[in-house]
Amino acid sequence: MTVPTVLWALLAAAAPPGSVATDVSGLRSAKGQILVCMTTRPDMFSKCQKDPAARRLTVPVAQARDIRFDDLPTGDYAIALIHDENSNNKLDTTFGIPREGFGFSRNPVIRFGPPSFAAAQFPVATSRVEEGIRVKYML
Repeated sequence: MTVPTVLWALLAAAAPPGSVATDVSGLRSAKGQILVCMTTRPDMFSKCQKDPAARRLTVPVAQARDIRFDDLPTGDYAIALIHDENSNNKLDTTFGIPREGFGFSRNPVIRFGPPSFAAAQFPVATSRVEEGIRVKYML
């Protein structure tokens, strides 16, 4: 490591952690729960639940406007969430089409399948990031 690299590593380690506050809107009912998964790994974004380093939360729909992740290292993150209306801890589908609501950070346009990590990513540094997510329903 060069001196500037060592200095940069020390400064990064000393930086206070960041946080993300998520405001979920567009819910069609007050039933069920919200399953939230946040990752830094582009290769795991659409499979966020399989990422061992991902941050996950399950919250009642009544708390959807106040979802928070704290103590986050600096980096690029992306969030995927599901409005699990029947509280079975998964996204229900019919012929591959979601029957429950879903949303992503930065609210990218949804065509066929989930968006890319790049379309949903946002930076977290040493301050609070506020990320509004609008839930979409296909059926």
